[in-house]
Order: sequence, then structure tokens, then C-alpha cells
Amino acid sequence: VPEDQADKLLLASWGLPKAVLEKYHSLGVVRMFEWQAECLTLGQVLEGKNLVYSAPTSAGKTLVAELLILKRVLETRKKAIFILPFVSVAKEKKCYLQ
Repeated sequence: VPEDQADKLLLASWGLPKAVLEKYHSLGVVRMFEWQAECLTLGQVLEGKNLVYSAPTSAGKTLVAELLILKRVLETRKKAIFILPFVSVAKEKKCYLQ
């Protein structure tokens, strides 16, 4: 990562509220992978445009989706739907996002 873009890997660089950052930090998530930051900076994704991305299981896809949803909900004060593939994952995310 070029030195001038290294801060984009830090979750703290994305304008998230302190409580959200603290939750991520308590789970050991302080920085993103390069590909995750790249997803967030592609085109007009942060302005609500679509993003399609693919990565192996447990690669970090959910973090990208969570950050996009959180930023959008906080900026627009509108609701979002987060669709997950399994009931167990949905229950886990419900607890996590509360």
C-alpha cells in the first residue's frame, strides 16, 4: 500500500462513530485488508451505488458490507436490510449489530 493510502486500511479513517469503532476493536478488528479498502473506494460505492465482489469464505466480505451499511444508515438516517444466508448467521449479526 502506498504510504499516502496506508491510513485507509484503519477503520478509524472511515468516519465511524466511536462506539462502533470500540466494538470492532474489542473483536480485534482495527484495520482492513487492502482489497476491502479498495472495495470501499471503487466508483461511487460510498454514495450508494452497487458493488459486486467475491472472495473465499472467511476472507472478510461481511466487514465490507457492514461498513457500507453502517455509513449509509448513519448518513441518511434511513433503515437498511441486511440479508444473510443462514438463521444462525442472522442471529449472530443481530446480537453483534445491536
